[in-house]
Amino acid sequence: MSQPKRSPANTPKTSSGTDKQKQLLASTADATGNLTTNQGLQIPDNHNSLKAGVRGPTLLEDFILREKITHFDHERIPERAVHARGTAAHGYFKVYKPMGQYTSAGFLQDPEAEIPVFVRFSTVAGSRGSADTVRDVRGFAVKFYTNEGNYDLVGNNIPVFFIQDAIKFPDLIHAVKPEPHNDMPQAASAHDTFWDFVSLMPESTHMLMWAMSDRALPRSYRMMEGFGVHTFRFINARGESHFVKFHWKPKLGVHGLAWDEAQKIAGKDADFHRRDLWEAIDQGNFPEWELGVQIIEEGKEDKLGFDILDPTKLIPESVVPVQLIGKMVLNRNPDNFFAETEQVAFHPGHLVPGIDFSNDPLLQGRLFSYTDTQISRLGGANFHELPINKAVCPFHNFQRDGMHRQTVNKGRVSYEPNTLATGAEYRVDGGTQGFQSYPEQLESPKIRRRSPSFDDHFSHATLFWNSQSPAEKDHIVAAFRFELSKVEVAEIRQRMVDNLAHVDAKLAARVAAPLGINTPDAKAAAGRLGFREYRIENTVEEDRALSMAHPSEGIKTRKVAILVADGVDLLTFKRLQQELLDAGAACKLIAPQLGTVKTSSGKQLAVDHTFTNAPSVMFDAVLVPGGEASVAALSQLGDAVHFILESYKHCKTICALNEGVQLLGTLGFALESNGNQVMEPTTGVLLADARKTADGQIAQAFIASIAAHRHWDRLNVDAVPA
Repeated sequence: MSQPKRSPANTPKTSSGTDKQKQLLASTADATGNLTTNQGLQIPDNHNSLKAGVRGPTLLEDFILREKITHFDHERIPERAVHARGTAAHGYFKVYKPMGQYTSAGFLQDPEAEIPVFVRFSTVAGSRGSADTVRDVRGFAVKFYTNEGNYDLVGNNIPVFFIQDAIKFPDLIHAVKPEPHNDMPQAASAHDTFWDFVSLMPESTHMLMWAMSDRALPRSYRMMEGFGVHTFRFINARGESHFVKFHWKPKLGVHGLAWDEAQKIAGKDADFHRRDLWEAIDQGNFPEWELGVQIIEEGKEDKLGFDILDPTKLIPESVVPVQLIGKMVLNRNPDNFFAETEQVAFHPGHLVPGIDFSNDPLLQGRLFSYTDTQISRLGGANFHELPINKAVCPFHNFQRDGMHRQTVNKGRVSYEPNTLATGAEYRVDGGTQGFQSYPEQLESPKIRRRSPSFDDHFSHATLFWNSQSPAEKDHIVAAFRFELSKVEVAEIRQRMVDNLAHVDAKLAARVAAPLGINTPDAKAAAGRLGFREYRIENTVEEDRALSMAHPSEGIKTRKVAILVADGVDLLTFKRLQQELLDAGAACKLIAPQLGTVKTSSGKQLAVDHTFTNAPSVMFDAVLVPGGEASVAALSQLGDAVHFILESYKHCKTICALNEGVQLLGTLGFALESNGNQVMEPTTGVLLADARKTADGQIAQAFIASIAAHRHWDRLNVDAVPA
């Protein structure tokens, strides 16, 4: 079915620089190019307030000054309690084939229809001013503007959550936020109150495994999975229900940062993820995700071996495969951050016919919380009328008035039923059209208790641990050690490692080793108040999909640093650079200073960055060309040597050609005069004599190595002084 056209402000498109300038002018001036007040009165002078004489006091009657200052004083609105730090983009979604077998949702039926979307990515714990690359959960919220109403899929980049019931959400957030007595630390969970809380909540253990993994340090939003977290329902036209889990699979693969790298990026460029997404879209490298679903026939969910209403559990993909049903493309940056990214209001209760809730107690609580929050943040109940939140389909009800009302309702009727307006009641005929809640049979007593089927807190944490590669396990251990080393109360550290002993004894022992506490004791954890000792038998012991240790299909949008100085041999890398560009990578020349460098043949090459304004943490791989003078100059430059050492430490691909190998001498690499390698090779370090090896062969090896993302099994990383 065809979709209604969005307003010009929301239609996915790209804009040229000239278009952007025109939009900027149009937003700040009237049709003649003159500045006006908010009432349209032309402003004669925007530089001077009205005064009693040129050196006299400012007059209170200067209404132009008052309007401008008053608006400025009220420009800020309360930031989100969680997910305050975010960025967003416009795009579209297309379903691959009709999904009528499972759901009547209109936007999942027509493969020809492009459904406008607005997507916001975010971190959870930090304030708006925090850094992008902190260790944290990432929000992944999608607003679909469908012809049946707006549908919001409000999820995270992790498929489970810390708690099982929404009544614990305020406690969780209070614990993870900066401690109230000193408002520290910002955007971090490495402090006493967080670990005090989660060590007393064994249900958090599975989520902690994800949060301490590389999933909490995404390379970019474009290389990050998204999940609906909860179990929802698909309802088809016959009223049949299937349970469903939602997944977003990035086309660029799923990749993370090294922890040391993430910390350094936070200081070098706090907007790293924001900038990455903006620049990719601005350059036409539109990010893409495929929407996947895990569908479970109602009545067969018990065969999974766990309760699908428990938000601390996931369905292994090896048990229920993910069906890819559509693709989402982000192709336009917002025109105004505040009006769109900041004012967008998501809500898991924004549904369309064919999609319904489950009884997940965390989801049920969210259905209340989001509306309540938006009213507080956006100044009243009319937040749905803001352009970024407004539905594209016709809508009608008798809601009226309130703060910031934008709709001008006509007529004297604001109630239903009535005979003074159209003479008809606004009801769907027969009660069979529009949104219909699934008629689930509910015959239960009122009870404030948790289902015993929620009592298993460790089997899925063990599943996640077993599914990780050796390097990923090392990173999880290191993350737990780092976080718990920041905890001042030793009893809290002990409680946490005792809990981890229920996940894996070796994991707990490795985490505890440097923390100055006793050996982990699973019996001690089981004896604590409220600890429920129940464990299901998993249908699988590990699931490959839970690991990130998979190479990308290519190197599109990967950033390669080419280190150069005067005397660089252009012939050694010109062909290789073109091969990288043809593969979709971005190549940047890094030199001691801006301007140009002179090649060994006398040509001038334009420099993109210096070693100080674009450090190694901003790139995915490094190329060191030949040229005796160039390499000699770089070898004497501490920043250039550090660039190489740091890239090696962060397990990135490094390729050195001819004399360029000399710059790797600090790492112990060298080539003999006959082109043979002296040091034993290590993964992701390519040393080549371009005079004896075909350019295509070098390029092929370099590209394949970059596609592996990182070489976590690299030798002697801990010994590298960077």
